[in-house]
Amino acid sequence: MKMQAKAKKQKMVRRRFSDEFKAGAVALVLKEKKPVAVVANDLGLSTSVVHSWVKQAKADSGRGPPGATTTSDKDELARLMKENSVLRMEREILKKAAAFFARESA
Repeated sequence: MKMQAKAKKQKMVRRRFSDEFKAGAVALVLKEKKPVAVVANDLGLSTSVVHSWVKQAKADSGRGPPGATTTSDKDELARLMKENSVLRMEREILKKAAAFFARESA
């Protein structure tokens, strides 16, 4: 019984795939006209993963649905969110410094 509990607590290792691998899988679907399920099965992946790669590739090439978020949009959003976080931290530091020096001069 204890053996099963330990096995369940192990973290799943998230697999990472190179851009070239993803592009190859997408090419099999879009250029070779193979079904997503067949490509996923051949590569040992879930169909949802391959489908999301194909959907993102279509959006990046301008063939996605109107208003689809491209990879460059996602990268820009992540950069802006990080910058926003840094600016909030800096603002809080300046507020505390201003309050400290206001008390000291009084």
